[in-house]
Amino acid sequence: MAELDEPVVDIPIKRWPLVLAVFAVACLFFYLLQPILLPFVLGAVIGYLGDPLVDRVEARGGSRTLGVVLVFLAFGLLLLVATLFAMPMLLQQLDILIQKIPAFYAWLRDSALPWMQSRVSIPSSRLPEIDWSGQLLENWQSLGKASAKAVGQITGSGLGMLLWLANIVLVPVVAFYFMRDWDNMVRKLLELLPKAWQSGTRTLAAQADEVLGAFLRGQFVVMCALGVLYSSGLWIVGVQAALLLGLLAGLASIVPYLGFVVGITASMIVAYVQFQEFSILLWVLLVFGVGQLVESLFLTPVLVGDRIGLHPVAVIFALMAGGQLAGFLGVLVALPVAAVVMVFVRHAISHYRASNLYGG
Repeated sequence: MAELDEPVVDIPIKRWPLVLAVFAVACLFFYLLQPILLPFVLGAVIGYLGDPLVDRVEARGGSRTLGVVLVFLAFGLLLLVATLFAMPMLLQQLDILIQKIPAFYAWLRDSALPWMQSRVSIPSSRLPEIDWSGQLLENWQSLGKASAKAVGQITGSGLGMLLWLANIVLVPVVAFYFMRDWDNMVRKLLELLPKAWQSGTRTLAAQADEVLGAFLRGQFVVMCALGVLYSSGLWIVGVQAALLLGLLAGLASIVPYLGFVVGITASMIVAYVQFQEFSILLWVLLVFGVGQLVESLFLTPVLVGDRIGLHPVAVIFALMAGGQLAGFLGVLVALPVAAVVMVFVRHAISHYRASNLYGG
């Protein structure tokens, strides 16, 4: 990685309006084309994740197309296994978790709330009685009606159905071409820049790729490993919703330490409602303690390292801002954009510190 103490791209002041104008036009196009960008963004993410694997196949003498086919077969096999085995188990455990809501509410009303009221000076009150059988049935019926209505709207409109199918089909097609031609596309984009900028921009692009690759690929593997580790540990302990809770903790691990906090809190609640014993909380704490040690001592140093440079608060802000601005599509592009922007901000700071404005 290039040293950040020296300016890398020297852009004259008179050219900055052009750079800002290009950036503004790109943001405008993203906003206007947002309804059709989802399959392209998903395809680009899949292509970016699979590009290093294709490069390895190509380095060993295979063609790039063969590498793409092998990567697609591996991704398809993982998706098939998840669909056939993991999804039914997740649905079953979700049903078990929903059935435990009345027991958790009773514990909260009869034990937890009185205990808190006896130790904290808050007014004594009781939670209302709820007919959970009727409430759950009503909510499930409402969910079923909403799902049926949504499916009816999709299937009732021929154009909507075609667009929906087209988006699904486009994702692997776009991913295939991105994965096959990723290096050529990056090279041609760099060649379009003014020659005076190409060397510095190539350095910046390499740094952005290192940061982004470390986060997307490394953190993705860390999330999957933690999900498997937490699920296995909770299953050994005997928690019924082990797979669902482990998956929740693994997904939340996209923000450092958030997976640990969310996972241990949810798991302790579910385990105590299931066993009604405080000793089970120690076992849950042991599972997440071991997982946190494995992540801190092995997974993150080996798979991610210190190349990300994204503060956990910055990760949370990027995800929330992306979701607010562009929904699910914004969440997908939030972290890649934040990682790239972080690299340029570092160099902007180095330019500022080297300027007369900072040095006086």
